[in-house]
Amino acid sequence: MKNESKGMLIGLVGVCIFALTLPASKLAVEVFNPAFVSFGRAFIAGLAGLGYILITKAPIPPWKIVRRMFLIIIGIVICFPYLMTLAMANGSSSHGGIILGFMPLLTTVFGVVRHKERPSKGFWFASLLGTGLVLTYALIQGAGSFSYMDFLLMSATIFSALGYAEGAEISRFMSPKLVISWAVVIALPINAAVTYITFESNYLNAPIMYWQSLLFLGLFSMYIGFFFWYEGLSLGGISRVSQVQLTQPFITLICANLILSEKLEAINFIFAALVVFSVFLGKQMLVRRT
Repeated sequence: MKNESKGMLIGLVGVCIFALTLPASKLAVEVFNPAFVSFGRAFIAGLAGLGYILITKAPIPPWKIVRRMFLIIIGIVICFPYLMTLAMANGSSSHGGIILGFMPLLTTVFGVVRHKERPSKGFWFASLLGTGLVLTYALIQGAGSFSYMDFLLMSATIFSALGYAEGAEISRFMSPKLVISWAVVIALPINAAVTYITFESNYLNAPIMYWQSLLFLGLFSMYIGFFFWYEGLSLGGISRVSQVQLTQPFITLICANLILSEKLEAINFIFAALVVFSVFLGKQMLVRRT
């Protein structure tokens, strides 16, 4: 199997994990405040990352790598979780999942700008086609307009795409497991402090399912999912593998229906088929890595 195909399959595992993020976040903010959810999940991930580093006795990465990790910390450890969780306090996870369809195109842009990937014109066409389909779906569902929640999620995608692209590039030189582990560990003091400050005593009486959703966000959405995602991006290329994430909004829709009983309509499946086709089309196009 070629590296590009293998990278897309590995990346798809990460996408399936990430697809549960919005429904789990929506469930968590029913009881916990958004700041506690976003920083609490990063705190849990930090503890898991610290355990992994201690068990594997991983050496401290050089400063030039640590310096680049701050983009990961800003993008996917702090800004994306907070903006996304705040959005979930203002709307449905199914709608939010569609807006996050922007992410593959933005990840490609950061891959081009920062890491000298060179997609062909055909690849850009396929990417814009997929993104256009996602936007069209969002406008149809939103009666032709974007909401405050949409702008929060659009901002979140920018930060997330930056963290995805940077982490994928670093993963070409060190283990993807160590990339995300060191990122969440470096941010651990900040996340621990904010988690403590935003904790409320009544949270102790919250039903177990809300704590389970927070634990999932910390261990899987914030940590284990990146084992697969960063490895897939580094193996198959940022531009190409990021297109797999165009399927995430529709996986999220199914998860939202199963977990939160959010309604599914025929239009969801129509756009799902069209977006999957755009991913297949993008896979056929040339992407040079320099």
